Amino acid sequence: MTPVELAPRFFLAVVVILLVCRGVSWLLGRVGQPPVVGEMVAGVLLGPSLLGLFLPGVQESLFPDDLRPVLFVVGQVGLVLLMFHAGYAFTARRSDGLARTAAAVSLAGVTGPLVLGVALVLLAAGHVPLQPDGVPVGVVAAFVGVALAITAFPMLARIITERGQAGTRHGTIALASGAVDDVVAWVLLAVVLAVATGSPGPALVTVGGALVFVAVVVFVARPGMRRLMGSPRVDDGARLLGTVAVLFGAAWFTDEIGLYAVFGAFALGLAVPRVPAADRVVGSLTPVTGVLVPLFFTYSGLNTQFGLFTDPTVLLFAVACVVVAVAGKFGACWAAARRRGEPQGVALRVASLMNARGLMQLIALNIGLEAGIVGPALFTVLVLVALVTTVMTSPLLSWVERRHPLVEPTPAAVEAERVTS
Repeated sequence: MTPVELAPRFFLAVVVILLVCRGVSWLLGRVGQPPVVGEMVAGVLLGPSLLGLFLPGVQESLFPDDLRPVLFVVGQVGLVLLMFHAGYAFTARRSDGLARTAAAVSLAGVTGPLVLGVALVLLAAGHVPLQPDGVPVGVVAAFVGVALAITAFPMLARIITERGQAGTRHGTIALASGAVDDVVAWVLLAVVLAVATGSPGPALVTVGGALVFVAVVVFVARPGMRRLMGSPRVDDGARLLGTVAVLFGAAWFTDEIGLYAVFGAFALGLAVPRVPAADRVVGSLTPVTGVLVPLFFTYSGLNTQFGLFTDPTVLLFAVACVVVAVAGKFGACWAAARRRGEPQGVALRVASLMNARGLMQLIALNIGLEAGIVGPALFTVLVLVALVTTVMTSPLLSWVERRHPLVEPTPAAVEAERVTS
């Protein structure tokens, strides 16, 4: 299709995507699910798992093959803006004296699912069609482990805020743990992608480029953004233009060295100073993010084929993967919080929040798909894991709140429970 033919198809596709995402989000919101869950589900419904199954001609007309790269690129812009916002939000979180507990929960939340995910893939290798041709099983196993270790930090922060629990003990622990968890998981993902190249050249480019990028962010971008946000001679329009230019430059560079655009966006978000001018600039980008990110969900949905679950081995592996994901993340985070002496209600709330994968896992899956590490069956399985663990978060939190009403413990009470446990 020519660009002239693609343009009207793109506009129509965006209208359909936004309306379906809004409608599904509204319906699921009636049962207590956050908007991101509705957008994830809507993306799958527009793919071959539903629309393509019952109305293949309609799906092909709405989302022809030539249009998919356009959806991918525009969706990537949304992800870059989202990850920039996530990095900026990360700098606002404080552990308030709970750094050791947050570190313990984060370590457990990465290690548990990572180890279990690797073990599950190694056990299933040869029995389930997981590996694309030419990809070593060790690389696939490491990727699955890292994907299961990811936490949906932006969604976690949104749920805590919507429930009015931003200043609570469990909210503080979960925010700090989730942020550190995601940073560690993204670094591990970068390592896996570097190893997957199979030759030292690209890996050296990735490592060397990452070091250069970190140095540029610390010594150039951070002071530059501080001057941009603090100068009285620059208006908000110029600040917005400069921020987007630097942001896309960071995304381009990290994409070129094999770290992918989301890494550069997140790192730049960390470098922006938290001042009123920066709050206004980041806030002005948020509505754009809300429009573009649903396109990413739809692109992911077009690559999700739940029809593959007709293969009993794939279905069994999917069930095992969900169990491993929940046991590795929820179980490990709960155990770590309890071991640190946190009350049962706090530990269960933290574990429930940390268990959600949401959008962050979908980003990792699409990176793996683009890198050739993930095949159709594994992609679909891990999308199911992201959906299940995200959908269960709100009901699980509500159950915990009924069983363990929120009563903020005093420091003396926490210390007493730590001594007796």
